[in-house]
Amino acid sequence: MTEPLRLSKRMSELGLCSRREADEWIARGWVRVDGKVVSELGSKVLPNQRITVERQAAAEQSKRVTVLINKPVGYVSGQAEDGYTPAVALIKPENRWPDDPSPEQFHPTQLRSLVPAGRLDIDSVGLLVLTQDGRIAKQLIGETTSVDKEYLVRVEYTKGGKLPDSDLKKLNHGLWMDGKPLLPAKVRWQNEDQLSFTLKEGKKRQIRRMCDMVGLKVIGLKRVRIGRVKLGDLPVGQWRYLAADEQF
Repeated sequence: MTEPLRLSKRMSELGLCSRREADEWIARGWVRVDGKVVSELGSKVLPNQRITVERQAAAEQSKRVTVLINKPVGYVSGQAEDGYTPAVALIKPENRWPDDPSPEQFHPTQLRSLVPAGRLDIDSVGLLVLTQDGRIAKQLIGETTSVDKEYLVRVEYTKGGKLPDSDLKKLNHGLWMDGKPLLPAKVRWQNEDQLSFTLKEGKKRQIRRMCDMVGLKVIGLKRVRIGRVKLGDLPVGQWRYLAADEQF
């Protein structure tokens, strides 16, 4: 016998929306199960039942924006902490990249529920995604994400000489963190003091901790790509909208 699931969880699994959006839509009477409106939060469904949403939900979802920012050092990704400013504070008209090709007009309501889809340390720079769209957040930070992220990392070897090839291999695969083996990464030299890291996971301060394990000190760290979306020429401290035809 197949177990029933919470309707909001099932909608998230199907990629229709985030769980929070699902609860909003259910409460508004915008969700149907096998053609019948279900408006009670916590309702359960079987996996074979057909879920549809009203046009208003799709229209509201299409209004939700996703913003790409080139985060400077000194800003935190999420909530304000220890007196540091969150990156969302940079999302204002005067900081919008003048070369942003998107026709989207800025409006203060876009700042509501604009949350980071993934974090970037306070002392790291580069591509940070802030979104109102639960589907994008799930795609980038959900447990089953397959979207990789690329970083350029300036390093200094602390043990004298040069990093041995065996340690470069360990950075690619073989290190453990928090009691678990890390997923395979792609780590290669870009030039004599800069490595490129491509990861499919994002443990807290992962790259800095990986480098530390093999005697490398991180001097600078910049995220340059998330999936198919690149930082490109976006200047530090400026932002642009994710274009309608761009996908991670």
